[in-house]
Amino acid sequence: MLCPTLLLGLAWRLMPLGLPPFAFKYGGSALWAIAVYWVVAMARPGWRPAALAVAAAIVALGVELGKLIYWAPLDRFRETLPGKLLLGRYFTVGAIVAYWLAIAFVALFDLLVLDRNGSTERRGFPEGRWR
Repeated sequence: MLCPTLLLGLAWRLMPLGLPPFAFKYGGSALWAIAVYWVVAMARPGWRPAALAVAAAIVALGVELGKLIYWAPLDRFRETLPGKLLLGRYFTVGAIVAYWLAIAFVALFDLLVLDRNGSTERRGFPEGRWR
């Protein structure tokens, strides 16, 4: 799920889609947070969606709060395309809200639709899966 998320996120940020500024900013932030969730899921494949969501939310919060740190080498990296895409440039509380809403959505999607743990049950709240 990471690859489609990354492709959509790159298209969202780099292609001239004519999106309104709000959708461009917070849609891109949401896709970035969803990618963070999938990276955490790849790093910790045995974790349940709730644990993945908490870890991804902490990472996203840390990256956003990191924008309040001004250090010349880091600031120069933030001005590059990889820096803009990975870390962003400006702190906003709205981005944190977008991250956490997107992470909650993708965790619920993971729980209800995906079958990463080999279970035959794909919908609903299987016993013990949401801990």
